[in-house]
Amino acid sequence: MYIISGIRVLNQYENGVVFTLGKYTGTYQPGFKIIFPIIQRMVRIDLRIRTLDIDKQQVMTKDNVPIMVNGVVYYKVQKPDWAVIKVEDFIYAISQYAQTALRDIIGQEELDTVLTQRERIGNQIQKIVDKETDQWGLDIQSIKLQDVEVPDDLKRLMSRQAAAEREKRATVIKAEGDRMAAKNLAEAARVMHTEPGAMQLRTLQTLDGLGPTASNTVILGIPVELMEMVNALKGKLKKG
Repeated sequence: MYIISGIRVLNQYENGVVFTLGKYTGTYQPGFKIIFPIIQRMVRIDLRIRTLDIDKQQVMTKDNVPIMVNGVVYYKVQKPDWAVIKVEDFIYAISQYAQTALRDIIGQEELDTVLTQRERIGNQIQKIVDKETDQWGLDIQSIKLQDVEVPDDLKRLMSRQAAAEREKRATVIKAEGDRMAAKNLAEAARVMHTEPGAMQLRTLQTLDGLGPTASNTVILGIPVELMEMVNALKGKLKKG
C-alpha cells in the first residue's frame, strides 16, 4: 500500500518538481514515476501555453480620460523548478504584475492612441512583464488588450465627431463631382460650338429620348431669318 500510494503518472505536457524532506531534489519528466510518500512531495507543472485574464480596471490616460481596460496574457512555464521555488504563486504574480504594467503604459498614452494602437501597447506591456518574470522561469508569449470602454458622454461626442467627418468627406466628394461635371459640360459646349451639325445631332438625340408618349409636347423654335428665307423662296417660285 505504501508503494502503490507513491505511484505517479506524468502526462506528456507535464513535469514534476520533487521535494525530499522539504528540499528540492529533481524534476521528473513525463511517464511512470514513483515517489516515497511522507518524505517526498511532487508538484505538477503544466508546460503548455496557458492564458490568464487581466481583470478589468479603470485607467487614466495621458489626456485625463478615465477608461476601463482588460486584457489577456499568454504565458508558458520554461523552468518548472524556478516557477515553484522562486515565487509563491506564479499565476497570481503574473496577474498582478500585468495589471501594474498595463496601468503604467496606458497612463503614458492618449485616448486616440489606446484605441488605434492596441497591438503596440500590448507589445510594450509584454516586454515589461517578460523581463520581470524571466527570473521566475516563465516566458510571456504575448499580451493582448481585449476591451477598452470609454465614458458614455465621450462616446456621444466621438459619435458626433465621426458624423461630422463623414459629412465633411461627402461634401468634398460632391464638390469634386460638380467640378468635374461642369468641366465636362464646358467641353461639350465648346465642341457643339465649333463642330457643324453637333447641335443638330444633340437636338435629334433629345427628341429621340422623349419617346412616343402622347402627353409629350415638343415646341421647336425656328429663327426669323430662316422664315424670311423660306418666304423669299416661295415668292421666286410663284414668279417663275
